[in-house]
Amino acid sequence: MDALHTAGIRFAEALQSGPPWLEKFWISVTSLADPKSIFTVCFPLAYFLDRKVGVSVLWIGLVSEWLNVVLKWFLFGERPFWWIHESGLTSKELVTLRQFPVSCETGPGSPSGHCMITGAALWPLVTALTALASRHSRSLVVNLTPFGAYTLLQLAVGLSRVFVLAHFPHQVVGGILTGAALGWGLQARTPATCTSGFFVATALALLLSSLALHSLVIAAGIDINWSIRLATKWCSDPAWLRLDTRPFASICRDTGSALGLGLAAGFPLHRGERLDPRQRVASAVLALVAIQGLHRLLQPTDATLWYGTSFLKYAAGPWLVASLLPWLVLSLARPRGSPHTE
Repeated sequence: MDALHTAGIRFAEALQSGPPWLEKFWISVTSLADPKSIFTVCFPLAYFLDRKVGVSVLWIGLVSEWLNVVLKWFLFGERPFWWIHESGLTSKELVTLRQFPVSCETGPGSPSGHCMITGAALWPLVTALTALASRHSRSLVVNLTPFGAYTLLQLAVGLSRVFVLAHFPHQVVGGILTGAALGWGLQARTPATCTSGFFVATALALLLSSLALHSLVIAAGIDINWSIRLATKWCSDPAWLRLDTRPFASICRDTGSALGLGLAAGFPLHRGERLDPRQRVASAVLALVAIQGLHRLLQPTDATLWYGTSFLKYAAGPWLVASLLPWLVLSLARPRGSPHTE
């Protein structure tokens, strides 16, 4: 593995030696492709394009992120920003690599979560856009555009993760391939019509299985926090270490989102009520503003409270998108005194 890691470091050096303007580009790409964006941006936009597609994006996103955490716990992937020091490479030769505020991820490195989760969750959206394009055009170029954009995005995200020293190239490739396979495999198994009880049970299953696996790893004598220790040791600036990069932050996001789908299923719109195109646009804008505002609220500094608050925020998101905001838009658009459509 040392040879593979060393080759990855050489590739990262080549990327960082590029034109200065590329630095901002790579950092912007890696920030925009953060898995959180699937839950806070892609899901609401996809939902108001098509309800089933939106649920599929969120469902595949939370399942793939949970699987990513489990894989990272058992694959023990190194990250470049600490490996160059722990391996002794920096003491043997001059290594001209820089860290950035987005470099200091605290979880293990394999496979890349940015590539795996983004690739999996966007698959149903890309498929839906391809089907839409094929209905309106016979041009091969137009029909291939969604998957072409998907491929270019995954390539850009992968290169950005290598550039910021968050991942080695082989971890990026593994994330891209695993994400595409999950997206393809889970798309047809989206629980779009399931009851709230199913989603509540899913949230409990994800949480309890995560705690069980965590306890199992500790019982086996493995230091499950080894990556947090190394990230803390070798991060250039302690302020760059963030709680939202820890594995349990992902677990809170996934279980909260699953519960949120349950809340949305428990409070559906009245039968026969539908949003017209203008109302869909209005609902999408409101959803983006509401969710971004929700996640900009200050988080507690205590780790336990931070995890709990994060869980509640992600549980509120699907309920806002699928229940509260559409109801609000329909209520404002409905003439006064008009009864509900039954």
